[in-house]
Amino acid sequence: MKLKLKIVIFIIILLWATGPYIHVNATSPPANITVQLNQLLMKEPALQGAIAGISVRSATSGQVIYDYQGSVRLRPASNMKLLTAAAALNVLGEDFTFATEVFADGPIKKNILEGDLYIKGKGDPTLLKTDFDQMAENIQKQGIKKIKGNLIGDDSWYDNVRYSLDLPWSDETEHYGAQISALTASPTVDFDAGSVKIEVKPSLKAGDKPTVKMTPKTNYVKIVNLAETVAEDGIKEMTIEREHAKNTITIEGTIPVKAKPEKEWVGVWDPTLYAVTLLKQSLAKQGISVMGKMKTGTVSDTAKLLTTHRSMTLSQLLVPFMKLSNNGHAEILVKEMGKVVKGEGSWEKGLQVLNAEMPKFGVNPKTLVLRDGSGVSHVDLIPANQLSQLLFSVQKEKWFPSYINALPVAGVRDKMVGGSLRYRMKGPNTLGKVKAKTGTISTVSSLSGYVITKSGQTLIFSILLNNMIDDVKGKKIEDQIVTILANQ
Repeated sequence: MKLKLKIVIFIIILLWATGPYIHVNATSPPANITVQLNQLLMKEPALQGAIAGISVRSATSGQVIYDYQGSVRLRPASNMKLLTAAAALNVLGEDFTFATEVFADGPIKKNILEGDLYIKGKGDPTLLKTDFDQMAENIQKQGIKKIKGNLIGDDSWYDNVRYSLDLPWSDETEHYGAQISALTASPTVDFDAGSVKIEVKPSLKAGDKPTVKMTPKTNYVKIVNLAETVAEDGIKEMTIEREHAKNTITIEGTIPVKAKPEKEWVGVWDPTLYAVTLLKQSLAKQGISVMGKMKTGTVSDTAKLLTTHRSMTLSQLLVPFMKLSNNGHAEILVKEMGKVVKGEGSWEKGLQVLNAEMPKFGVNPKTLVLRDGSGVSHVDLIPANQLSQLLFSVQKEKWFPSYINALPVAGVRDKMVGGSLRYRMKGPNTLGKVKAKTGTISTVSSLSGYVITKSGQTLIFSILLNNMIDDVKGKKIEDQIVTILANQ
């Protein structure tokens, strides 16, 4: 009887460890993965009331070796960018570049352009103030010292819808929710298009206003500094906010003497005119005056091309896009795919292209709900098994080296290598051995990618955690799951 009782107890424990939602391929070799992951999922308090979808595959065979609710559609957050990047590489190609063109409409007489100057954007999210300087220099070399007409920004390459369908209103002024335009500009080499960087430094004496630096320096944005420097032992509490539908940024709060600067990236209102303003500043730097107004419009049929600026290649852009999880890049790529394939730079057409690309990677579009390219929408839905399938299939593509090179690398401090994983999974079995895309929106945390295990095999994983109260705990759970895989 004692032997039978032990057998019954063993069976009960085994069933408890396996759980009712688990599918494990009977032929998969790392059987202990099942027990370890099941114990983690069932004992973790942060997952009570939450929903987890987990899929693990062999990178060699594509065989699913662990499946926890892997067919359940869940919000992917920025893991959505894995689909967008794959589709963009397939549709546009690794060597694709964005163009920005400058046109003159009218004759040039005695160094005076007797007409309008146009700048036409074609989606480049990487334009810096130095690029506008270079365009202005090229214009000056053609003998232009004065523009009698207007300075006109043409953003008609894409439609005029500035925000994706489900972007929360609270994200409007954030750099990750910046307006999408075919003509835009970035403040730094992180390429947060459509935003400015604000840096607040304490003054040397308590009671004085802190100093404020804006990058790029421009009068397109007005700064209202209501902040105060306080004693060294004071509280650092500051808000940097832009007023709705305006370009007035108000800075309030306190910053102690000797405190580290407060930095914030703020999305501007109307990035098209923002770019036009930067060009006007660059023209002035070259001694070129504009007599007319700054406005938006479309290049006239009689205008002649003066100069063209080209962006970095798509394979290069993927690095800041994926490692820093840039929402603007994702939405621009969606609109560009729509423009190239459907002749319309819109979310509607771009998402049609994105959906059409998925079967090429073995992903079933009928299992997906896609509302944007970045994953900022809470309506986006993807099963973990479909994400792991995508990651398996893209390995065969000629552009895969560019794709995997763009993924954040665990524990590597260099921002353009480690990206959003640079402070995570720094243990000996995970440091530099995990390449994966992170994801975070309110109540959602996700992580999907590749891990080289202790035994030398590569596993593909997708972890989608929804209905989380604490996303920090969600990331710790993800790290624990990947560490279990790495230790095999």
